[in-house]
Amino acid sequence: MISTYSRTPGWMFAAAALALLAGCASGGKSAVGSAVPAPAGANPQVLLLGEVHDNAAGHKLRYELLRQRVEAGWRPAIVMEQFDRENQDVLSKAQKGCLDAQCVIRVAGGPRWDWQLYYPVIQLALTYQLPLIAGNLSRADASRVVRDGVTATFDPKSIRDYRLDQPLPADVRGGQQTEIVAGHCNMLPEMMIEGMVNAQIARDIWMAKIVRDQQPRDVVLIAGNGHVRKDIGVARWINAVAPALTVRSEGYVEGKADSGRYDASYTVAPQPRPDPCAAVQPKAKS
Repeated sequence: MISTYSRTPGWMFAAAALALLAGCASGGKSAVGSAVPAPAGANPQVLLLGEVHDNAAGHKLRYELLRQRVEAGWRPAIVMEQFDRENQDVLSKAQKGCLDAQCVIRVAGGPRWDWQLYYPVIQLALTYQLPLIAGNLSRADASRVVRDGVTATFDPKSIRDYRLDQPLPADVRGGQQTEIVAGHCNMLPEMMIEGMVNAQIARDIWMAKIVRDQQPRDVVLIAGNGHVRKDIGVARWINAVAPALTVRSEGYVEGKADSGRYDASYTVAPQPRPDPCAAVQPKAKS
């Protein structure tokens, strides 16, 4: 899948690396109707809800399905990729002291996201007193991972628990590499690939760890489609540690999702945007 946030001209790939560490790859290519279905199945212990970061239709559909579950009585914690984990104290204070989502965004929101797309979810958390949990690595920590390896931000126990002192699963590393290279128009310098793969995997493991830390409370994760994948994303890492939890992964995609990526996928109309690879594609000779 192609990230609409990370394709950049060759001379900007260093900046693109930081951008990818701040937001994940996700995407698709086609559209379907706009009717809002009912949520599928009983509430799991962990519900992973994906997104194409800039797709307003996907955000709206995801919110409506989550709202239905909450209004029916579900009370999960909500872990959000959009908040850096180091800012949890600020986020918790904002949630206690703010009367509306705009206040939370003003106090705890960073500069990298279109926060109005997340306003409804944050307001839902405030209205129903659902804890908001910061789930992402900061740029500084992600840069440490790029430089020092996937274990750079984890304590010794977590390294043991997630077997990070051993080679990473080959399918996870290979799948992440494929997505990252494609998300950069197949023009990412070879020397940058390993570090960016490590950073993406570290972010997935951190989200899995933070999700597990909310137990025994049920949890919703709000993150990009790449993060909520069953095969190589957060869902893969959640149950790398016992006890096993019931996990449901839902992708909100601009096209048909590949089999095995999600437990369910919802296809939404593609967000209009220029082709982010156009600037780096070789020009035809006249």
